Amino acid sequence: MNVGIKGFGAYAPENVVDNAYFESFLETSDEWISKMTGIKERRWANEDEDTSDLAYKASLKAIEDAGIEATDIDMIMVATSTGDYAFPTVANMLQNKLGIGKVPSMDQLAACSGFMYAIINAQQFIKSGDYKNILVVGADKLSKITDMTDRSTAILFGDGAGAAIIGEVSEGRGILSYELGSDGSGGEYLYLNPDNGKIFMNGREVFKFAVRVMGEASNKAVAKAGLQPEDVDMFIPHQANIRIMESARERLGLDKEKMSVSVNKYGNTSAASIPLSMAQELENNKIKDDDILVFVGFGGGLTWGAITLKWGK
Repeated sequence: MNVGIKGFGAYAPENVVDNAYFESFLETSDEWISKMTGIKERRWANEDEDTSDLAYKASLKAIEDAGIEATDIDMIMVATSTGDYAFPTVANMLQNKLGIGKVPSMDQLAACSGFMYAIINAQQFIKSGDYKNILVVGADKLSKITDMTDRSTAILFGDGAGAAIIGEVSEGRGILSYELGSDGSGGEYLYLNPDNGKIFMNGREVFKFAVRVMGEASNKAVAKAGLQPEDVDMFIPHQANIRIMESARERLGLDKEKMSVSVNKYGNTSAASIPLSMAQELENNKIKDDDILVFVGFGGGLTWGAITLKWGK
């Protein structure tokens, strides 16, 4: 069975926050933020718009793109680090918003790698034959857990969601390979601080880890698919920092034109990062049927994941 993406959709809040916003209360500048991160602006959700709302709006687009009804979905997985509540899960709430009924639903917590983890979990359920259409969503509202007094992290994060209908696709298409991993000994470098409920990050250590693991995971996933880097048509990395992304691209030996860049528009949106970038390339007609795509991300845990996929329904 060939398992892939049957429908796709993404959503970013309307509220645009540019770098100049931070200049009034942090010792920083648009020039410095742009140079060090590649970020020019990010989207923040309104106070009355939470993660499940972002997930719902992206899911409606994916369902429409797949040409199915919400009631055709038989499982829901949401990759997120910023649930509306500790429980019920975002997946539970999304199930209710979509009016689907009693299908199984669960959240996947692997931070910024969550979208890859959830897609590969969904692939296994589809291959079992027990499920046909699994809704996988990467959604995060990082603005609510960002410490606005911390210059090193306040500038980085944004909100958004992306959704995919995972199911059987035509022969030769879909997920070709994957590489998942984690290293709990690095958990101290990136975590949710229990004292203030905000993100803590050791930027230097996370940068070193990310530069290494993004390239390694991408190369392993491409090799597992029996391909060479030159076979890759579009490289879609986690949009955390342009310098990390460029390093991973160079390790794959890809031209700049083959790397998706949306960090300038959205910042780091964690589990929503890769699908938001994917949506941008689809809107710009940069991805066509039978293109070879590579998704790769890293996140708190520390976790990482890469997927090689041949695009098409």
